[in-house]
Amino acid sequence: MSLLSLTGFGVKRGPCDILRNIDLEVSTGELVGIIGPNGAGKTTLMRGALGLIAHSGHSSLAALPARARAHAAAWMPQAREIAWPVSVERLVMLGRTPHLPPAARPSASDRAAVDRALHRMQLDSFHTRTATQLSGGEQARALIARALAQETPLLMADEPIAGLDPAHQIGTMQTFASLASEGHSVIVSLHDLGLAARHCTRLVVIDKGGIAADGAPLDVLTPPLLRDIFGITAFVQNTSQGLVFQPMGIV
Repeated sequence: MSLLSLTGFGVKRGPCDILRNIDLEVSTGELVGIIGPNGAGKTTLMRGALGLIAHSGHSSLAALPARARAHAAAWMPQAREIAWPVSVERLVMLGRTPHLPPAARPSASDRAAVDRALHRMQLDSFHTRTATQLSGGEQARALIARALAQETPLLMADEPIAGLDPAHQIGTMQTFASLASEGHSVIVSLHDLGLAARHCTRLVVIDKGGIAADGAPLDVLTPPLLRDIFGITAFVQNTSQGLVFQPMGIV
């Protein structure tokens, strides 16, 4: 089942093409890593696909009415500012907004969804904590929990592991992998190619306004691509514990 379809998709900034002629299909059960150099258009791709910025071509998500779109996909932007000193529980409950009729109070099922999201992000004891008083990494995990609480078929997250400590980076990627194994799909932009290689089922490389490569991590992260697009060499090996990728030098 397709959860996102882009056809002839493009985004302009003024007269400049940021993205052009993008064709992309994401189906159930995928953990798709969007990778590429700084400024390649990874964030622009996701925001445009969600209909948050003007675009050309077709996006199956952007074509939906706003409420239907909120039931189809959850979005975690790169910006992580929490403006109000609400409890973590209330912050995460905002993820249930698409499921609530106007002026309705959260139901037992909504509270259960919040509890599941907090548990996935190892925040079980944070219900009553004030969100603005959390550390930066804790705030990031709470915002991921808010997106998880939406319980949509597709989750899109822009650099969600930036600023997290190594254990929570790995834990977050494992959570995304678990969602994919349960039949959801996750599209996540990443700069850590090691975590992308190890946890994603598929990598999409954005460069010079288009898709430079799309496939399984071992097929995508080839020496020529790493040299030409990222300007690096790397150690890559498939081990009994999974794919290991370690950048080694600049070329």
